[in-house]
Amino acid sequence: MRNSSQPLLTQADTLSDTEYTAWSLPGGIIGFVSWLLALGFPFLMYGSNTLFFFLYTWPFFLALMPVAVVVGVALHSLLARRLLLSCIATLFGVGLMFGVLFLWLMS
Repeated sequence: MRNSSQPLLTQADTLSDTEYTAWSLPGGIIGFVSWLLALGFPFLMYGSNTLFFFLYTWPFFLALMPVAVVVGVALHSLLARRLLLSCIATLFGVGLMFGVLFLWLMS
């Protein structure tokens, strides 16, 4: 027969502020917004002729969207959740990816 006069109560482990890892949402948003801005930049540069270029190359640029989100999350976490610095670094990185892809497809 078990001893039921002394029940053992335990509390669940709680996360402290140092263990909280919610940096992925702002990083993902930064990456997605960077992708949108990089997608819109050729329209500002070349005008409506960009639509004919995107007619056949849109899968390449669409494939960069999850890469941009992962880059945003990674840079936001690596830069210790500094929002302004991670925004600048993500914009630069995603813009560089788009530029390399755009120049590769143009030539």
